[in-house]
Amino acid sequence: MKVIQTRVLRGPNLWSKHTSLEVTVMLNEYECDFDSLSSFAVRLCERFPEIALFQPADRHETVTMAHALEYALLGLQNQVGCPVTFSRTIQISNTRSYRVIVEYSEEAVGCLALDFSLDLCHAAMDNKSFDLADALRRLRELYEDIRLGPSTSAIVRAAVARGIPYRRLTDGSLVQFGWGSKQRRIQASESDLTSAVAESIAQDKELTKALLHAAGIPVPLGRPVSSAEDAWAAACEIGVPVVVKPQDGNHGRGININLVDEERIKAAYHLAAGISDSVIVERYISGHDYRMLVVGNKLVAAARRDPPQVIGDGIHTIRHLVEQINRDPLRSEGHANLLTKIHLDEISQVHLATQGMTADSIPPKGMRVVLRNNANLSTGGTATDVTDDVHPEIAASVVAAAYMTGLDICGIDIICDSILRPLEEQGGAVIEVNAAPGLRMHLQPSYGKGRAVGEAIIDSMFAHGEDARVPVVAVTGTNGKTTTVRLIASMLEHNQLRVGMTCTDGVYVNGLCVDTGDCSGPRSARNVLSHPDVDAAILETARGGMLREGLGFDHCQVAVVTNIGRGDHLGLANIDTAEELALVKRLIVENVTPGSGVAVLNADDPLVAKMADHCPGSIIYFSRNNHNPVVLTQRAQRKRVVYLEDHEIVVSEANMEQRISLSGVPITKNGLISFQVENAMAAIGAGWALGLDWAVIRTALARFVNDTQSVPGRFNFFNYRDATLIADYGHNPDAIAALACAIDRMPAKRRTVVISAAGDRRDEDIRLQTRILGDIFDEVVLYQDKCQRGRADGEVLGLLREGLENARRVRKVHEIYGEFKAIDTALSGLQPGELCLILLDQVEQALGHIHSRIA
Repeated sequence: MKVIQTRVLRGPNLWSKHTSLEVTVMLNEYECDFDSLSSFAVRLCERFPEIALFQPADRHETVTMAHALEYALLGLQNQVGCPVTFSRTIQISNTRSYRVIVEYSEEAVGCLALDFSLDLCHAAMDNKSFDLADALRRLRELYEDIRLGPSTSAIVRAAVARGIPYRRLTDGSLVQFGWGSKQRRIQASESDLTSAVAESIAQDKELTKALLHAAGIPVPLGRPVSSAEDAWAAACEIGVPVVVKPQDGNHGRGININLVDEERIKAAYHLAAGISDSVIVERYISGHDYRMLVVGNKLVAAARRDPPQVIGDGIHTIRHLVEQINRDPLRSEGHANLLTKIHLDEISQVHLATQGMTADSIPPKGMRVVLRNNANLSTGGTATDVTDDVHPEIAASVVAAAYMTGLDICGIDIICDSILRPLEEQGGAVIEVNAAPGLRMHLQPSYGKGRAVGEAIIDSMFAHGEDARVPVVAVTGTNGKTTTVRLIASMLEHNQLRVGMTCTDGVYVNGLCVDTGDCSGPRSARNVLSHPDVDAAILETARGGMLREGLGFDHCQVAVVTNIGRGDHLGLANIDTAEELALVKRLIVENVTPGSGVAVLNADDPLVAKMADHCPGSIIYFSRNNHNPVVLTQRAQRKRVVYLEDHEIVVSEANMEQRISLSGVPITKNGLISFQVENAMAAIGAGWALGLDWAVIRTALARFVNDTQSVPGRFNFFNYRDATLIADYGHNPDAIAALACAIDRMPAKRRTVVISAAGDRRDEDIRLQTRILGDIFDEVVLYQDKCQRGRADGEVLGLLREGLENARRVRKVHEIYGEFKAIDTALSGLQPGELCLILLDQVEQALGHIHSRIA
């Protein structure tokens, strides 16, 4: 089994809405029929017994080695806890090649699982050993290392439940919610409103205590100390028992409580000083340890924390009892799971010594042995939910404490005997305020019910009903995409919105180019949606990016499909027919926002019109033929249509009608250029779907200029020595046919065309381009472009020449090596009243060359 290609599909894709791995494999003749490989099946199950759990019972296809890879890849991820369910294996056109598509939840884990799955299949085929335990260990370690922790995951789940899109910005816990100017960000449980000043205050425990004391909130007396001797002196001033802790510590590290004698206080100082340069000694407040979670100006959860402990059975040592507790699958190292493993470290040993025990002591049956003097979950403690029991005055105190430090999300630790009575009444106190509080204890406490703290955080970040999305318009098709994108962007700009736009010319934000080159893929789309200055996004969405990586968004408000061409990229990436190409382009239609989304479809193209059946939203059809059956049916149903009638673009729905004269749409040249009429109708449909005012749409169309600055390489007009010069990026038969139709209607004494072709097109598509042009041009300048894309030198020129063999009009043909030289050849003989069409390869450079010639 040979791997031909691996793709990481990071968004909705041709196969599913899940993030997936797509692996293309080629099998030899012995690997194609799994049933004939019974010994292989036995060996595979011996090496991975659980693989049988991931073979769908409802499949009726012939099972092959490719299917074994599918089941192994799905199974290995599931075995380490990845929540993946989707998988599929597809044969490619009756060949021995297959596509294996398997969902992943973490990209790095999915890729490593693929490596192990291939190793497993080859080991079973060759009857070699496979270390399943080691593979699972490495996958599990990687998954634990890179997946979101419980706190961040809870917030993400709450956002997803509200339909708010999210994107993980790093391998850590930095997450963006929403798009463009509506986005918000979190890191762990800190939001983008958590200021560095507030966080700094929370880290300075002495400053925090002073601020709370000034607000009348009970806090323990104490002060910073500079040495072990000073720590003992402070304890004598305050009165024992005391707490010794680092001034800027977290997770309970370096804290020792209930200290009464000089030796232990000095030892505690040295321990705290190893964590922080500054150490605090303060009065020990007796009682239970409570954590209060404040979000915004509201207490949303409270939990009593108990230190790690074991219950003696009269038989086993404390060490053995700890090992038993750590076998609980809910416990893990660090903060990934709901509980943390208990460690008998130096602090635990010291605390046991105060009780006259060691780790090897055997406590009597029923004896409760506390292993540490702090109750943090990060050191193995447990939590009991007490949210419903919190006294209103305590709730008010912790909300005031959050306000005094300036934290929008914070965990506040208090010590008191009972949460049912005010702090002052029982001598309780707020002992700490924490930025980026852990949420585990509130999500699934050891005892009591979990609290919707992730939802509380999302609700504080986004108003009720808000989904944090900016309008997204995705535009695809064979021809007209870039012009349509720019027209829609112009409409939104006239509506006073800051527009992010991607196209084959680059990425533009609020009118500024922020990236260059062909930016019609998902990466550019994600970059635009991450930009804080974007109020609306117009995204050219090319087939290559959809095949390579999927979409760069989960849903779009509007999907526009201009057309499906005859020869555009056919024969590439196993897309051999226009019907197969339509399946790819249909992806944006399938992913319009369910219910409220709109697909704007070209009714004159049957393959595009059929996409309506797969749209989860509503449809706007556009057509140059007002008698188009699809348009007539839509009109009869009183639904939305855009069509051409009496030299006007008509917009119609039920009893509403708008008419826009083609004379008011300059890019159409008063209707002379039919493909620009289609582009304008597609853009009008999108503007209508977005709810734009008709005055805005009309103004944008009237002011849109089709020059090299607005739409470079899209039917750009020049005057050269009183001759008409047109530059265009048309590079497939349908685009050439549209250009030929427009130019054939333009009067000219003589016509010249400059043309090349991309080498990765089919032979018949290259020939067809010059066959179309040969009937309307008098002179043809063929040139070989910079990149032949796998073709031999001169091969493309030969195919273009073959297309001219039966040309009715061509009288003269030149063959030139180099685009600029070909342009110069055409321009050198151009006379007043003549017309020259230059089909560009290097758009920016060629336009620059034309400008220099004109100058």
